[in-house]
Amino acid sequence: MSKNATGDGLSIGDVAKATGLGVHALRFFEREELFLRPIPRTVGGQRVYDPEDVEWLLLCNRLRDSGMPIAGVKRFARLVRSGPGNEPERLALLEEHERTVRDKIADLTASLEIIHGKVLTYRKHVEDGTAAGLWSPTPSP
Repeated sequence: MSKNATGDGLSIGDVAKATGLGVHALRFFEREELFLRPIPRTVGGQRVYDPEDVEWLLLCNRLRDSGMPIAGVKRFARLVRSGPGNEPERLALLEEHERTVRDKIADLTASLEIIHGKVLTYRKHVEDGTAAGLWSPTPSP
């Protein structure tokens, strides 16, 4: 990642590349106070990020990709930003999200097992030449 015009920190473009978030998404994160600190700016008004901001955004991406609503990410950010003393609340939030993700994985695994069974059935019928009429939209005579 390159330095910004002053030689310190990372540019918004660098952070976008490092996180996979677009520039508009980064601005949204800032507006919604999802960062752990206010993002400083150069005299020219360009945002200046630190590597820690990138690490935080990568965690936020994982939380979002795994289904945590923006409100949950915002709550977590608010708790972390407020400093020590609320770790049990942070833990509870993360444990609840972990349960949600595990439940989603279990549901997807059950779906995958059914789909895989159908794949095996179709594969056998296609290989044996007996696939015609499998779940045909019209009833067979």
